Amino acid sequence: MVKYFLKKNGALEMLDEPQPTCWVNISPPFDQQELTKIAAQFEIPLDFLTDSLDVDERSRYEREDDVRLIVVNTPIVNEVNQENEAFYITVPIGIILTIDHIITISAYENPIIQMFIDGKVKNFIPTDEPDFVLKILEQNVFRFLNCLKKLNLKRNLIEKELYDSSKNRELRQLLSIEKSLVYFVNSLSANELLKMKMKRSDFLGIRADEDKTDLFEDIIIDNTQALEMSNVYSNILSGTMEAYASIISNNLNQVIQRLTLITIILMLPTLVASLYGMNVPLPFKDSAYAFPFIIVFSIVISLLLALWFRTKRLF
Repeated sequence: MVKYFLKKNGALEMLDEPQPTCWVNISPPFDQQELTKIAAQFEIPLDFLTDSLDVDERSRYEREDDVRLIVVNTPIVNEVNQENEAFYITVPIGIILTIDHIITISAYENPIIQMFIDGKVKNFIPTDEPDFVLKILEQNVFRFLNCLKKLNLKRNLIEKELYDSSKNRELRQLLSIEKSLVYFVNSLSANELLKMKMKRSDFLGIRADEDKTDLFEDIIIDNTQALEMSNVYSNILSGTMEAYASIISNNLNQVIQRLTLITIILMLPTLVASLYGMNVPLPFKDSAYAFPFIIVFSIVISLLLALWFRTKRLF
């Protein structure tokens, strides 16, 4: 699906046909023939479009003649509703800069692009290519930070549940959070490297503009902060899962130990009963207290053994 936008009187308007300096947004669904037609219409390399749709594409930039491509990874909610899947995954957004247009493309419905369409991002100008690209990069970093806060909040809630219940469901959720953080760390690292290269090579041509240069530096700093947060949360989560694994293993050992001690204590009455169940004369022969004496004797031995285990702090 291809949509054309142009900002008039401070409001973003959708166009029926492309105009010079308009913003072109390409979102699913689309097919190969449509992409080929778009590439020919705007005179851009076809691989600029197809590379942006590859979920495994790394963040990078490329230039071919007068057309520039920026691929940056962004987080989205994972639509695969399974317990062992990550809550968030990262997918690339392709930003293609031509002489007359700026084109954005993604293989998924992207919440960052949707924020611009819905007018939630203020003071952006699609006709100002460097400013528009910087605003996309800025909102991308804010999206990472927001998702990281949600993941950390979810981790805290799951840990509180684990204090009362060590079930597999909570542990699977922690594993899903850990997978999400792995995606974030890899994508943020690639995004940071991309931005540093863009700044060094002045890919956007903003070196002479102090305001845009300062904004770009702030974006890089925020990206570094998000990367550090991802690493910290990932390390905390790894330590938490290792600690719970040790706790579960220790609890299992304690249960097995107690069951073993109980078995040993119950074995003594069984041994005495088995012994006198054979052709062995009972004590106090021809006495009515012979059977009760054996019962009391067995109980006393068991209690003494249990008391001895208690003094050894085995219970």
